[in-house]
Amino acid sequence: MSDAPIDLALLDPILDEFKTQKGAVIPILQRAQDAYGYLPKEVVTAISKKTRIPLSQLYGVVTFYAQFNLERRGRHIVRICDGTACHVRGAPKIVDGVGDAFGIKPGGSDPDYKYTLEIVYCLGSCGLAPIAVVDDQVYGQTDTDTLVEYLHELE
Repeated sequence: MSDAPIDLALLDPILDEFKTQKGAVIPILQRAQDAYGYLPKEVVTAISKKTRIPLSQLYGVVTFYAQFNLERRGRHIVRICDGTACHVRGAPKIVDGVGDAFGIKPGGSDPDYKYTLEIVYCLGSCGLAPIAVVDDQVYGQTDTDTLVEYLHELE
């Protein structure tokens, strides 16, 4: 699957909105990521040129905060908890099962960018272990088959 060219014109209204605000690096990056789904290097470079914020400063912010993504992600974000309670109750098997079913490695996306698989280390609901969160929907006491079936329904 080839990636479409990046339309840098999407940045113009974002940069216009913040052009009079000093120190608006994080909101600019957040809005840009909302527009593109992630922060491609072309977008970060364009932000740097148009705002005169050094590229090193932008990358410093992007790599410091976990909310920013430099790689394309799937339309559906699958987070599987592997904290202690979830791990003991089978989270590694769920990670492996989802990975095998969709050809995804933890931290990566499937070839069609339908899914991104992330491992997190606590979702604060240990009584519901093992837990998966798909597009902000929580699935407690889940298992591989149930989660894979649900993900197939999203296609």
